Amino acid sequence: MKKSLTLLALAAAAFAVQAQSASYAIDPTHTFVTFEATHFGTSTLRGRFDKKEGSVQFDRTAKTGKAEISFDMSSVSTGVPQLDKHLASKDFFNVAEFPTAKFVGDKFAFNGDKVSEVSGTLTMLGKTNPVTLKANRFNCFDHPMLKREVCGGDFETTIQRSQWGSGYGLPGIPDNIRLLIQVEAIKQ
Repeated sequence: MKKSLTLLALAAAAFAVQAQSASYAIDPTHTFVTFEATHFGTSTLRGRFDKKEGSVQFDRTAKTGKAEISFDMSSVSTGVPQLDKHLASKDFFNVAEFPTAKFVGDKFAFNGDKVSEVSGTLTMLGKTNPVTLKANRFNCFDHPMLKREVCGGDFETTIQRSQWGSGYGLPGIPDNIRLLIQVEAIKQ
């Protein structure tokens, strides 16, 4: 009898741990992938990728998770169509050969029950390199209209574009690019 109760307790504990893990679908209307670069040392050039999709799984109790977000490189938008066309060319994003970029984060760091950073890899221009996104804010809430939990935050990192083979205009156009991912994901 004691063995049965112990097995039952272990099964209940395993179920409780599994119950903490949840899957979320990225809400494309509240998720933005943007970038910033200084323009010849004067002002800041900003752009974004309008088409993106992805998912997040994480477990606040176990402090684990996985995030995947893909963005369509041809959807680059700076507000200047001629610049967008140049960014899509072989000089920068080479969207004809590499139409998507993808971040896969599989190491979550937490501060209490809030995600503080996500480490993983960014694949772009056919190359994959490690990247860590720092959370500037993170929160989960019960969405009043969706009647489901929504989690998200503002994440950022600085990458060196030359690591992915984008060296056009160096050093006049800087190597360091600030990448920002504002994400909200809906519990499934």
